[in-house]
Amino acid sequence: MVMRKTKNINKIRRTREDNIIDTVVVTVVTLLSLVCLYPMLHVFFASISEPARVVYHSGALLWPKGFSLAGYKATLARSDIWQGYANTIFYVGVGTAVNMVMTIIGAYALSRKDFMFRKALSLFIVFSMYFTASIIPNYLLMQKLHLLNTRWVLILPGAIGTHNLLVMRTAFARVPQDLEEAAVLDGATDLQTLIYILLPLTKATMAVILLFYAVGHWNSWFNAMAFLPMAKDLYPLQLVLRQIVVSNSVNESSGDTADYLGDSVKYAAIIVSTLPILCLYPFLQKYFVKGVMLGSIKG
Repeated sequence: MVMRKTKNINKIRRTREDNIIDTVVVTVVTLLSLVCLYPMLHVFFASISEPARVVYHSGALLWPKGFSLAGYKATLARSDIWQGYANTIFYVGVGTAVNMVMTIIGAYALSRKDFMFRKALSLFIVFSMYFTASIIPNYLLMQKLHLLNTRWVLILPGAIGTHNLLVMRTAFARVPQDLEEAAVLDGATDLQTLIYILLPLTKATMAVILLFYAVGHWNSWFNAMAFLPMAKDLYPLQLVLRQIVVSNSVNESSGDTADYLGDSVKYAAIIVSTLPILCLYPFLQKYFVKGVMLGSIKG
């Protein structure tokens, strides 16, 4: 049997203009990627460079200046770093779980067309997006609720993100009504309909919202600084990192080794605090476009 090589007669020929446009697009995207990537590379290179050489270096840092792990050793030797890690893991785990449960329950109620107060509650929730209280009323409120200097002050006040609630509601509303009606005819309750019908069909949206909540808890530090004034043992990692950055300000005119090491400690602390969340992003990135667009088309 003779195999003959045939040409694809339906192949679209690329013109010179197409090649030029592709080249321009690739070049622009590459440059933008480098602009976004360079700050992380600068911090990483500085964290593994020799402390004294980093202090006296000026301008862009395109490669490590020598090699030293002194900054990481000093950072990991601090007990407050590990305490901050433990606190942040608690806030991310428990806080994200509370966020997801409350958001799913609220979104399910608002997505029901037979719910009497659906429009009024939706309007009230949207109204709250445009007006927020300042730090003083919030502090007084937390004080009256006896939440100051407790772990729950960083979890309960932000149990529901308004934007995430609306996105989740829209995702539930986009599920075909026929599926829910079929489940009801089979004897399914509201809870069963939510668990076995709606949640599996909106897992992309839930993955994106879960990541948003988790990153928000991981990066949070201002509320901890405001509402945990007497409970330093409850500080999250980002607030500990802020204290390290502030306390280890480099005095460039000094030749003290501690000053040199302080700069490396700051860079190392940044890497240590951001590495876990950077490792999480690639696994949920595929849900971003699908999940966000799914809940943003229909109002």
